[in-house]
Amino acid sequence: MSDLSLPVLDFSQLDGDAAAVARFQRDLRAATHDVGFFYLTGTGIPAGLEERLHQVAREFFELPEADKLAIENVNSPHFRGYTRIGGELTQGRVDWREQIDIGPERPAVADPSAPDYARLIGPNLWPAAQPELQEVADAWVAHLSTVARRLLRAWAEALGAPASYFEDHFGEPQTLLKIVRYPGKDDPAPSQGVGAHKDSGALTLLWVEPGKGGLQVERNGEWVDAPPVPGAFVVNIGELLEHATDGYLMATNHRVVSPRYPNDRISVPFFFNPALEATFPLIDLPAELAAEARGVTKDPGNPIYGVHGDNALKSRLRAHPDVAERWHADLLAARR
Repeated sequence: MSDLSLPVLDFSQLDGDAAAVARFQRDLRAATHDVGFFYLTGTGIPAGLEERLHQVAREFFELPEADKLAIENVNSPHFRGYTRIGGELTQGRVDWREQIDIGPERPAVADPSAPDYARLIGPNLWPAAQPELQEVADAWVAHLSTVARRLLRAWAEALGAPASYFEDHFGEPQTLLKIVRYPGKDDPAPSQGVGAHKDSGALTLLWVEPGKGGLQVERNGEWVDAPPVPGAFVVNIGELLEHATDGYLMATNHRVVSPRYPNDRISVPFFFNPALEATFPLIDLPAELAAEARGVTKDPGNPIYGVHGDNALKSRLRAHPDVAERWHADLLAARR
C-alpha cells in the first residue's frame, strides 16, 4: 500500500507490547499533524456486520420513493431522516447524493431557554418498510464508538496528555451516522458529490463500498485521490481537535467527486463527537509539539468554535436550508 496518498495505520498495534503502542501513537500524531487523514486497518469489525451494513444500505436506497420521502428530513426539526438527491448544500452548492442521517435516539428538548444547539437533540426517523435498518445501524455505531474511544485515548497520550483527557471532557457522545448513495453523473467535468469542506466535530470514520473511488483530500494545495482500501476505514479529524490543539492537529478539506453514470457509490461516514455542550480546553502540549502548533484556522466564512454544539448547528443550518427555514427561521434571522 506504499503508493497510497494517505498514511496507513494498524489499529491492532494498540493490542501489542509497549513498543507497538508507542509506534502507533507516534504515527497517529504524525498523520494528523501533517495530513489530517489516514487509513485505519485492523479494527476488528466483524465481516458479517460490514456485509449487513452494505446490504441494508442498498436495500434502503432501492425502496420506493414514497417510503423514503415518508421520513424526509424536512419533517424533522433535528435534521434527521432522508435527504433526497440535491437536498443538501456544501459551500452553497448542491451536493449530488441521497442519504439518511441517524443520531442518538433521544427525546426532543422542550426547554425554550436551552442553547440553540439543543435543537439538534431528538428522535430519528426510521423507514417503516425496512425495520432491520435500525438494528444494523445501532450495531455499527456501537462497534465504531469503541474504536473511536480507543483512538482518542491514543491521541491524548501522543499529545502528552493523560489517556483520559478527551473522555474527561466528552460527556455523552453526540454521534452521527450518515448512510449515503452517490448516483452516477454523465457530465464531462467532475461533478460535486460533496463539495470541499472540513468536518465540524472531533473524529470521522468512513466506510466506502469496495472498489468505488471518489473521495479526494487536499494536500499541499492539490486534490489527491483517497480510494477505498479493503478492510480499512478512512479516518480524519474535525475542527474540534484542531481547536483543542491550537492547530497542531489539522482538520483538512476534502470532497467527493460523483461516479460516472451508470455507476453509483455507497459510503457510510460515522462522526464521533462529544456532547453538544462539551468544550475541549486547550491541551498543554509538550514544548517541542507546541512549537509546531499553527493556530486555529482563521476563516471569516467558517469560524471554528470551542463548543461542539455551535460548530454542529452552524454546519446543519448551512447544509439543509429547507429544514432550517421550516423549523429554525428565528436562528437564520439572528445570523443575517
